[in-house]
Amino acid sequence: MALGTDELIEIERVLAAAQANANPVRDLRRRFPHLAVTRCDASGVTERPFRSLPNFDLHLIDGCDRCLEITPDPARAIGILLAARRIGR
Repeated sequence: MALGTDELIEIERVLAAAQANANPVRDLRRRFPHLAVTRCDASGVTERPFRSLPNFDLHLIDGCDRCLEITPDPARAIGILLAARRIGR
């Protein structure tokens, strides 16, 4: 299932409003039950983010080819990875 423009805008709004110590995963899972939503520390992700927001980098997850990988293409995205950045980085 591809991520639509409206969904991406809403996801970015939620993440932009999230405080540094917040965990928006539950809210995003509730709003977008068809998407896989995962959170990790940004230091563990080497791929370039789809979007960078104040406290999180947003990565898109592609699972179309059996293995999960990061994609820049919303049409291939089946989920999102929230990479939490530390303040002062």
